[in-house]
Amino acid sequence: MFGIAQIIALLLLLQRGLEEVYSAANTKRLLAEGAREAGANYYPVVATAHLAWIAGIFLLISPNATVYWPLLVLYILLQGVRYWVIGTLGRYWTHRIITLDGAPVVTEGPYRFTRHPNYAVTLAETLLLPLAFGAWGFALIMTAIWAAVIHYKILLEDAAIADRRAGGTAPGPTPGPAQKSEQH
Repeated sequence: MFGIAQIIALLLLLQRGLEEVYSAANTKRLLAEGAREAGANYYPVVATAHLAWIAGIFLLISPNATVYWPLLVLYILLQGVRYWVIGTLGRYWTHRIITLDGAPVVTEGPYRFTRHPNYAVTLAETLLLPLAFGAWGFALIMTAIWAAVIHYKILLEDAAIADRRAGGTAPGPTPGPAQKSEQH
């Protein structure tokens, strides 16, 4: 039996799958331009944790779960912020940590407010979507796991762009954090 949670999980899988196609194209092009990947061995951890969250929404939330609409609306509104991040980085947005030597770091759009806006969005998403169905235990567990996964990814990402960050910044969606993979 399918309920709203299962339908949303399938839509989420489709959304993230399409994002992966865009990310893979950007990654391929950036690598062809001389960029390099950092933390490649860690990417499967990130992807697995994310897919576990989606699978948990599909499998662990009852099809008859009560929907807390304000939380679901807030989750949907977060998608606008998510695509603001992706749009700001444009052709440099990837799921992986891809960095292009000498490229300035993006400081425009949501990056004016925080160095890792998409990670903030993904933490909120990880918490809010299960909460929208009353699955508070799953929400807390997956948010704690995701916070640990993202914390380490941020360390890898910051190390990958440390030289570029020290060299100054430039506004706009320049080849900045091509490694602003910010997956989820």
